[in-house]
Amino acid sequence: MSNNADIISLIPQRAPFVMVDELLLTDEKCSRTKFSINAENLFVENGKFTEPGLVENIAQTAAARVGYIANQLQQAVPVGFIGAVKNLEVFSLPNVNETIETEIAIENEVFNVTVISGKVWCNDALLAQCEMKIVINQS
Repeated sequence: MSNNADIISLIPQRAPFVMVDELLLTDEKCSRTKFSINAENLFVENGKFTEPGLVENIAQTAAARVGYIANQLQQAVPVGFIGAVKNLEVFSLPNVNETIETEIAIENEVFNVTVISGKVWCNDALLAQCEMKIVINQS
């Protein structure tokens, strides 16, 4: 769908705060991204991509979905923020040089608030999951 170069056109974040490399798929209810973790990443500590990085990766997967839809409609990519994180479970942290895949599913959308469920995998092992409320700035 998108490669590293054009993921920037889908999300409002900029380096060094980009936590997705590629949008793999998106449809009405689901989106999937991948991200390769490098040693210079802001969220890497002791060779591991930490919990805040996993949460931000889930949020940016949702942002990539919204950005993709905005691009398809020839609209500006909106800015959103995390309104709440619920039921966060982290089972394992990925290492530097590993690639994670993240999937979000839309649970509910009302006005400018979207509730998603997100899951992060590495080598087919579930690393983390949560529910997240994302608020899109309408102005």
